[in-house]
Amino acid sequence: MRIEIDWDLCQGHAMCEEEAPEVFRVLPDGTLEVLQEQPPPELHAKVRAACTYCPTGAIKLVDDAP
Repeated sequence: MRIEIDWDLCQGHAMCEEEAPEVFRVLPDGTLEVLQEQPPPELHAKVRAACTYCPTGAIKLVDDAP
């Protein structure tokens, strides 16, 4: 799994950080920082939840599996 962010859509609501703080961090200025662009399998459920609850739909998950 690889995370892609549509930076034009991201508004820094921090729902992703609430769901997966190991993977996402929103800085005080509202800028999103992706801490792990390819999170390990044990975090996939949290990352999917972050994607689901993003109010602007800025998070896209890409399955790189063959």
